Amino acid sequence: MAFPTQSLPDPLPRNPFTLAAEWLEQAMADADQPNPNSMVLATVDAQGQPSARVLLCKELLVKSGGVVFYTNYESRKGRELETTSRAAVVFHWDHRHRQVRVEGLVERVPESVSDAYFASRPWQSRLGAWASKQSQPIASLATLRERMGATARHFDIAYDGPGTPEPAEVNVDIPRPLHWGGYVLVASAVELWVEGPFRIHERVRWTRVSREGEWSTERLQP
Repeated sequence: MAFPTQSLPDPLPRNPFTLAAEWLEQAMADADQPNPNSMVLATVDAQGQPSARVLLCKELLVKSGGVVFYTNYESRKGRELETTSRAAVVFHWDHRHRQVRVEGLVERVPESVSDAYFASRPWQSRLGAWASKQSQPIASLATLRERMGATARHFDIAYDGPGTPEPAEVNVDIPRPLHWGGYVLVASAVELWVEGPFRIHERVRWTRVSREGEWSTERLQP
């Protein structure tokens, strides 16, 4: 279902995350796509080579202005984030004619926060975090499945493949591996975009010098 285009509010919010969070909440309620909280995360390595991939936003920190996501710290994106501490994300909801861009510095969330989120994940996903050396080469999918089986045996879990039901009488207390956890992208710049007819789009960019600083705004030509 397509929704009519809505202009940005006037006056504009002082904090762009209030509107970004509202847009995300509406997209979640619309259920117009399987993962309305999906976003493209762009990182850059020490040589300046960029890379991008789609992953899920797990929380928008409205008051402080941040985007929370989780990954393997030893993956390509994890290594690049540890090296440069810089990233950008893009949300795009085509049915709502809206886009959100966020740029800034990245830091790890507290370990207690990563622990709590990891514990909420399905046990199969927690097994996968232990079994997969993310971004590293592997001989075959069968080899990865063998690693999953070996990891399950290590935790005393009967595992027969992706369709294995939730064990009823075995220990599924799988702790978070130290190489896996959360990041928060602390925004220094946010752009909200609303599609307009004949490319007369609305673009407004918010910037701030520090996380405690006030946001300033400017309209951009499309």
